[in-house]
Amino acid sequence: MESLSETIIEAEVLDALRTCFDPEIPVNIYELGLVYNIEIVPVGVVTIQMTLTSPHCPAVQSLPADVEQKVRAVPGVTDVKIDLVWEPPWEPSRMSEAARLQLGMT
Repeated sequence: MESLSETIIEAEVLDALRTCFDPEIPVNIYELGLVYNIEIVPVGVVTIQMTLTSPHCPAVQSLPADVEQKVRAVPGVTDVKIDLVWEPPWEPSRMSEAARLQLGMT
């Protein structure tokens, strides 16, 4: 069971992720479906399993670093671990309805 502080940290981590954008797509990475999993342990360590739209994405170095920096700034977060994965591969079906609307894909 999550503690109240973990729930608050998770909400703020999600807010931080919504400020991270793939430089080529005007939708945040969370709504794009690039974040596969978020794990927060009681001592404030956040592990984020994420991908990019392609292994050849120009943001392969910058985007995970941006995510780490923004999540690390969340109060209560003591460490951030980014697990960049390629399986399962990202596909447009992972996008939220809001992302599809924003990109005109409805």
